[in-house]
Amino acid sequence: MIRHPDIRFAATIAARSARVAGVLLVTAAMVTATSLAQTVPVPKPAPKGRDGAQSGGGGPAVTGATQAPPNPVIPDPRRNVPSSIFQTFDANQKAQAAKVSAYLSSLSTLVGNFVQVGPDGSKTQGDFYIQKPGKVRFEYDAPSPIDIVADGSSLVVRDRKLATQDVYPLSQTPLRFLLSDRIDLMKDTNVVNVSADDVFVSVTIEEKQALVGTSRLLLMFGAKDGQLKQWTVTDPQGYDTTIAVYNLDSSKKLDPGMFKIDFTNYGPAPG
Repeated sequence: MIRHPDIRFAATIAARSARVAGVLLVTAAMVTATSLAQTVPVPKPAPKGRDGAQSGGGGPAVTGATQAPPNPVIPDPRRNVPSSIFQTFDANQKAQAAKVSAYLSSLSTLVGNFVQVGPDGSKTQGDFYIQKPGKVRFEYDAPSPIDIVADGSSLVVRDRKLATQDVYPLSQTPLRFLLSDRIDLMKDTNVVNVSADDVFVSVTIEEKQALVGTSRLLLMFGAKDGQLKQWTVTDPQGYDTTIAVYNLDSSKKLDPGMFKIDFTNYGPAPG
C-alpha cells in the first residue's frame, strides 16, 4: 500500500529539494547531505546484496579488467532544452532513438557499479542491480546508510541506520523508463532531443506532472558500444543529479529476494 499520496509526495519534493545535497533524483528519493558527502572509494569488483540477499554468483562477473570509476559528464546548467521539437527530428535522430530503444528492450538484467554526483557536486558510489520489468536495487557504499529498492510497483528509499523508509509509486519516478520490459522512446515517452557525437548518443525525455512540475531525464549511451553510460535527472526546481554506471554485466541471474520490500524491519520515515 502506498504510504504517501500524490499531494504529500509533491510537497515532500518541494520542501526537501532546497536543502538536500547529492539526492538520487532519478528515484525522487530524499537523502541527507551528511550521508552523501564523502570521498569516492575504489570500487568493489563483486558487490553483494545486503540484508542477506545475494546476486547469482555474488555480484557482477565482468569480463576483462575491472574498470575504474568514471568521471560523470555534468550537463551545462545553463542549457535550455526546447519543450518539444518532435516535428523537427530527422531520419538520423529517429534511427538513433530506435537503436537506443532496441538496446534498452533487449536487457532483462543489468548489474554494475555507479558513481553519483549530486546538485552540489558531492560524489557517492555503490552497486546496482536491475531485473526487468520494474525491479531495481541501489546499494550505497559506507558511510551512506541508504538503499533504494523497487519491487515492480513501489519504490522505497531505505535508511538502514534509522530503520526507516519512504515509499513511492514507481510510476512517479523517471527510473521506470529504464525498467520497462519493452520501450519505444519515440512512442512511449516525450522525447524532446536526440543528439550524437563521437563519444555519446544522448536522448532527453521531458515529463510534466500537474502536482510535481516538469522534470527531464537525459540518457547517454556510448557511441561505439551502444551501452548505457549515465543519466541525469533535472528536477522541477532545476537541480541536476547525474548517475554514471560502469562494470556492467547483463548475464547474471539475480535472487528475486533482492527486490522484496521489507515492511517488517523498516517503518515509515517521520515527517
